[in-house]
Amino acid sequence: MTAFTLQDAKNRDHQDSVASKRDLFYIDDSKVYMDGNSLGLLSRPAEQKVLELLESWKTYAIDGWTSGDHPWFYLSEKLGRDTAPLVGAKPEEVIVTGSTTVNLHQLVASFFQPKNNRTKILADQLNFPSDIYALQSQLKLKGLDPSTHLVQVNSKDGLTLATENLIQAMTDEIALIVLPSVLYRSGQVLDMEALTEAAHERGILIGFDLCHSIGATVHQLHDWGVDFAFWCNYKYVNAGPGSTGGLFVHEKHFGANPGLAGWFASDKSKQFDMNHEPVFAEDAGAFQIGTPHILSTAPLIASLEMFNEVGIASLRERSLRMTDYFMNLIDHKLANDHFSISNPRNAKSRGGHLYLEHEEAVRIAKALKAEGIIPDLRPPNGIRLAPVPLYNTYEDIFITVQRLKEIMSERKYERFSSTREVVS
Repeated sequence: MTAFTLQDAKNRDHQDSVASKRDLFYIDDSKVYMDGNSLGLLSRPAEQKVLELLESWKTYAIDGWTSGDHPWFYLSEKLGRDTAPLVGAKPEEVIVTGSTTVNLHQLVASFFQPKNNRTKILADQLNFPSDIYALQSQLKLKGLDPSTHLVQVNSKDGLTLATENLIQAMTDEIALIVLPSVLYRSGQVLDMEALTEAAHERGILIGFDLCHSIGATVHQLHDWGVDFAFWCNYKYVNAGPGSTGGLFVHEKHFGANPGLAGWFASDKSKQFDMNHEPVFAEDAGAFQIGTPHILSTAPLIASLEMFNEVGIASLRERSLRMTDYFMNLIDHKLANDHFSISNPRNAKSRGGHLYLEHEEAVRIAKALKAEGIIPDLRPPNGIRLAPVPLYNTYEDIFITVQRLKEIMSERKYERFSSTREVVS
């Protein structure tokens, strides 16, 4: 029988088989940070890498492109290789470049080829708005009306998507599918393998947005046959606000011309030939557009070293243990406070964060911040809480639930307005 005490939480921290990297991160001991699914914390190694890349600029100037410990000209490819284990890819299938939305535009421009009856893109109604904006834009660029050519699968409960409903929507009018790997609100993990198999059986290309899964769950993009994927690195990967993103293109598509061509898509050995007839890289590097953002990429060097030392499979197991403990604690201590745990309960379908719903979510989130707990508000009634396995602890989880209990029992949330802030 579980003893839901602070001492039990501390014991779990000592007994967990996966070593925490908490000591490497800048932790404010006066707060409990539960928003790593929005922005990961800064680590000391990441800070050091930024300083090292600044030093290479200072020391080498233009020669920094090919000199120093991390030559800039090859950095995107090197970090692509280092990212590959996080997404289950071959090293040459991944490139660190751009941002989530820029990479989505690039991939859709490259792989959306409306022809004959196949003129539509399949998405869903629960995806993050930025992806939908990009898909609408790409349809308009092809002279197609998003209101009829963007098909968005409904959710029966407003929280999750049924695999069978997504597959049912894969009609002979669909040319391309773009879905999230993990739903940003509820944290549901979609069955990417089954969806990819179903799409390919119907002759449809499929890609995934990994923003809420990379660094939190295990992927096998190559083996599943996923056509493409894209992501940010500032959430669970802890590469900093606005850090450089990444993309995956399955090797079966190598040699395809990028839809949005740029100089950095070139074969490295040919790039400085300066010809107006491009020679594109024969791997995922072909889908780069512009010059790498070196200083925004620097923290990722350290983050990937950390992930590859611990291993994503081990981190996923620790994450599941932590979220399981979190849910059990909420069930035990907050049973009478009208919270709904609205993320999937089963491990296979649960991402890295919990999603609590409460009619007073806005005021409760404000009260949590006042009590030193940093949550993530998803209006109108959702609160996301992410125990990140690299740096959060079971003690963090216990304190979070204990503060929630105090806020509810003493009705502390009533001191705050129900108007959300500009950034929630």
